[in-house]
Amino acid sequence: MLTILLSLAQLQTAFAQEPIIGRSSVIDGDTIDISGTRIRIWGIDAPESWQRCLDAKGNPYQCGKNAADALDQFLAASRPTRCEQVDVDRYHRIVARCSRSDGASVNAWLVETGNAIDWPRYSHGAYSTMQEKAKGRRSGIWQGTFVKPCIARAKLAGRIASC
Repeated sequence: MLTILLSLAQLQTAFAQEPIIGRSSVIDGDTIDISGTRIRIWGIDAPESWQRCLDAKGNPYQCGKNAADALDQFLAASRPTRCEQVDVDRYHRIVARCSRSDGASVNAWLVETGNAIDWPRYSHGAYSTMQEKAKGRRSGIWQGTFVKPCIARAKLAGRIASC
């Protein structure tokens, strides 16, 4: 029995993906590229690059662009970026938990600064506490009103949202 367990552990290790490490380029608020590999940041959903939100006074602003710009600045402050694969999505992107070289979680930072929302469908609530803090501080998209990114994408595509 011990031999079987050890063999299974070795097999699992053999199929484990190596981390992706390198200088990242921001594609949008929840997608980066490292050396030609597209990486969707796991468990969160950020406004789309084209998406607009309303600030506290009801004025529209480019929340998707703001999220991408904030992510770019955050990643530039401590390079390289390290991503650990969790899955592959339907667009064949790596889905990963990512961190900066100083160990700061990219996924968590995006949610706690209000630049993305927790996506419990995938995260199982991993970032819900951070989201509540961002809401309470009225950070990022929580400063006013916004359409959830998954709903905005569905609306643009003329389909019913499944989030």
